[in-house]
Amino acid sequence: MTSLAQKSQNEQPDNPAVAPGADQPAALAKVRLLMLISALTTAVAIAAVLGVIGYRVYAASESGAGAITNGTVFLPKGAHVVSTTIGDGRIVVTLDIGGQSEVRIYDLKTLRQTGRLQFATEH
Repeated sequence: MTSLAQKSQNEQPDNPAVAPGADQPAALAKVRLLMLISALTTAVAIAAVLGVIGYRVYAASESGAGAITNGTVFLPKGAHVVSTTIGDGRIVVTLDIGGQSEVRIYDLKTLRQTGRLQFATEH
């Protein structure tokens, strides 16, 4: 047994030029580099999300109730407003004119008529 113990103490590592633990600083530097890349990627992703949220809030503040201008839209005599809808930069007004239904579409900012759709029954 003593010869085995002496033999194991006298054994040299396979690569005598590299001492045990000599590659730790290199591995530590690589881990730090990977952590830095991960942190920078996360920061860019968070900045992108905040940028999109900021753009949506800014774009939403430009449209909406603030875009409606004061004005008057004249309707034919005897016309009754059945319903109105606001959306996508337009005001849609459904009218009842002498028993016939008509839809008129107006631009939200200028209140100019952009479309007209009349409904009639077939004979």
